[in-house]
Amino acid sequence: MNKAYLEQARAVSSDNWLLINAASRRANELACGARPVVRLTPGEAVDFLDIALREIAEGKLSVNQPASQPEL
Repeated sequence: MNKAYLEQARAVSSDNWLLINAASRRANELACGARPVVRLTPGEAVDFLDIALREIAEGKLSVNQPASQPEL
């Protein structure tokens, strides 16, 4: 994991729990064949978690608190 990408993503989301979950879910989507929404340089080593963190840092992927469910 690239620490620079992590710090940039932390600037977007102050909640580490949400950031970790959003990045891991997106990394899983990328591993299953989803296309990245950030530009990759040809020959760049592809690490799905780094791509997910870049997407968050660049504002291409939002990290939001889920709405609470009403009690029944």
